[in-house]
Amino acid sequence: MSLKIGKKECAAAGIFVAAALLFLYVRDRNGIESVLEVAGYETIQEDAEKEGRGKIALTFDDGPHPYYTEQILDGLKKRGIRATFFVTGMNVEKHPEIIERMHEEGHLIGNHTFYHTQLSKKNREKFKEELIRTSEVISEITGEDVIYVRPPYGSWDKSFETELNMFPVLWTIDPLDWCSTNVACITDNVVKKVDENDIILMHDYYATSVTAALRVVDELTEEGYQFVTVEEILFD
Repeated sequence: MSLKIGKKECAAAGIFVAAALLFLYVRDRNGIESVLEVAGYETIQEDAEKEGRGKIALTFDDGPHPYYTEQILDGLKKRGIRATFFVTGMNVEKHPEIIERMHEEGHLIGNHTFYHTQLSKKNREKFKEELIRTSEVISEITGEDVIYVRPPYGSWDKSFETELNMFPVLWTIDPLDWCSTNVACITDNVVKKVDENDIILMHDYYATSVTAALRVVDELTEEGYQFVTVEEILFD
């Protein structure tokens, strides 16, 4: 079946486009796009707070990676955004300088076990030991206690909360960035679903995740969302 578009339809489409362009111009006059050009992303973040779309948290698992994590940190610093990184102990030992940078730039650092181990009935003590070991290597670098943990695959034992004084942090949006190389798809899976107080799960271990994460930040900041660390979502 073929679809023919006549002059009337074309005229209507032209009116629609003109209206859309007028909306964008008015939006620019209201300060959204002009702020981008004049003051940079940090000021856009302040504008997002005024618009009141709500707070959301961007989180990354599995790092630190010697290349991709640095790229994410560069992008977040440029935009004045703070995120939460759930790191594995084995990668912390390999790249302590990245953990130091995360801490200095105001990001929240959480525990993701030492070897990315999933909790089961048979490995409870091993899992607990990994949490303790990972917290120790992080604390040696930052000088601060590690309170938050993202258990791999979401498997958790509530008794650890009192035994280790640690609080589990799961997620509300998972774009499955670890299994996709389609940046647009990953971005859309976040932007189209996000709402106030959402916690977004991504990974600082893949090239496409880096690009998608920064696009998510740009698009949602323009929509008026404010990016915060997970503790502000959980306890404010």
